[in-house]
Amino acid sequence: MLRLRDIQRRFDHAAPDFDDADFVHAVTRDGMLERLEPLLLQPATILDLGSATGATGRRLRQRFKRAHFVSLDLSRAMLGAARKRRRWFSRSTFVQANAGRLPFADAAFDMVVSNQLLPWTPDPQAVFEQVSRVLKEDGVFAFATLGPDSLRELARAWAGIDDQAHVNPFPDMHDIGDGLVRAGLRDPVLDVDRLQVTYETPDRLFADLTRAGARNAIAERSRGLVGRGRFQAMTEALASGRADGKIVLDLELVYGHCWGGGPRNDPMNYKIDANRIPLRG
Repeated sequence: MLRLRDIQRRFDHAAPDFDDADFVHAVTRDGMLERLEPLLLQPATILDLGSATGATGRRLRQRFKRAHFVSLDLSRAMLGAARKRRRWFSRSTFVQANAGRLPFADAAFDMVVSNQLLPWTPDPQAVFEQVSRVLKEDGVFAFATLGPDSLRELARAWAGIDDQAHVNPFPDMHDIGDGLVRAGLRDPVLDVDRLQVTYETPDRLFADLTRAGARNAIAERSRGLVGRGRFQAMTEALASGRADGKIVLDLELVYGHCWGGGPRNDPMNYKIDANRIPLRG
């Protein structure tokens, strides 16, 4: 489980440099939007879930100029950066809230998009349930996230040093698909891409992770400081096997979209159309 207060604090701190540091967000944003291009869509209301500095919304606004955009993020600083970048007279609303408890009415949006929110969500299923609730029937939910093969090199390097949790867990693509269906969303389509990132030094790697707010926020992690000796041993293990001493990390990029299923019936309340009850002769 992740600590929301730690996530909020780290992304608040990362907001000023976020767009310059988190190129992974830029890669998956492009991939997510490319997958939306073939779909015939005319949304009037769009929710950018985990909007960060609003880059996804700004890209979508080029295609859907008349739509009303709602940017939602846990970080007030991220929303502040997004507000500064919005265009004058743009139809935009900014909301600070937890994605697992959305403060919107049922069926409020024609489209929901989410770029790299799920890796920072303690309960992805709660997010899927909320998206299903606020998305109109036949509306589209599009997202990009990380799969479980991401950052395994980093996890293995730490595993040789101690038994603490140092890398956030990432859900499997099949588990994501099952969760979407359980939430009442329809016809999920998911695919996977790969991204390999190379760093010259460990300092560059961890500087980028810090500037992007992507440091360890696992609730069960050690609360003490990592000693210099342990950290150096981990970085040496991370670069082992390469003559040039560089660090190579693999990322599993998961993309998906699905459709709103409409209102869900209460399982304790069955509704029957009286016109379909056969008459007895």
